[in-house]
Amino acid sequence: MTHDPRSTLLRAALDPAARGWPVIPLRPGSKVPALHGERHCPGTGDCADGHRTFEQRATTNPDRIQAAWTRAPFNVGIATGPAGLVVVDLDVPKDKSSSDAPGGAATFQALCERAGQTVPTTYRVRTPSGGEHLYFTAPPGVRLANTAGTLAPLIDTRAWGGQVVAPGSTTPQGPYTVLDGSPVADLPAWLHTALTAPQKPATAPIPPAPARDTSRYAAVALEREVAAVASTPEGGRQAQLLRAVRAVGRFVAWGDLDRATVEAAFTCGGESAGLPPAECRATIRKALDYSIRTAWPRETA
Repeated sequence: MTHDPRSTLLRAALDPAARGWPVIPLRPGSKVPALHGERHCPGTGDCADGHRTFEQRATTNPDRIQAAWTRAPFNVGIATGPAGLVVVDLDVPKDKSSSDAPGGAATFQALCERAGQTVPTTYRVRTPSGGEHLYFTAPPGVRLANTAGTLAPLIDTRAWGGQVVAPGSTTPQGPYTVLDGSPVADLPAWLHTALTAPQKPATAPIPPAPARDTSRYAAVALEREVAAVASTPEGGRQAQLLRAVRAVGRFVAWGDLDRATVEAAFTCGGESAGLPPAECRATIRKALDYSIRTAWPRETA
């Protein structure tokens, strides 16, 4: 009997939707959303009244899922923010020569022990690289954002503005599989505190200019540059990421944007464009370090 990947992936999409977790199609064999970006929005269908983000287009509607996944063998993305989830992404070291380097799972266990807690029992997914996704229910009334390395190296989180690949999806590196089907646990209080604690600035803050609303301008610039990265086609993605991060870096130097927020936003944008997470992090870190080091004082910019 011939195996039909579409039926397998359709089930992979319907299962999270039945849990109340909105899903989006990802390109076959990929982690990249199979959705248009704002720059290429046709202004039809869901976007007839204006461009809708991937979070707004994510759905739990079985009929819409059936229609989408019978067209192509899409992988499945879970929109973590609308799903009310915080997913902790425990990565593995990319440098194979450093076999003794601790991975994200070992580091997360150490963080739990430091907090006087055990590693929570919760819904857990194994990624093709050998990493793990730990699912938690977000606290009610709280809108957490993505983070990249805020907790520790090789530990990222996905919440509002992010998505994770659902089990049942497959990339060239292998499948996403359920390691532990336990009910999703509430986000531990100590972890919530760690994710919302103010981050120390990378450099001494530059004295602010006379009072004006610069934070809104900086936020709009960040959103615009991340969208540009996410919609960049293969061949120019890394160069676009480097240019965009450098353009926003001055706002980090001036104290208008938090570095962790900028890193998380560009990581999401770079991954959406198809760049590997490790490559995203390295490029973002390099570009931000350069921008912060070379930023002119605000009053002379």
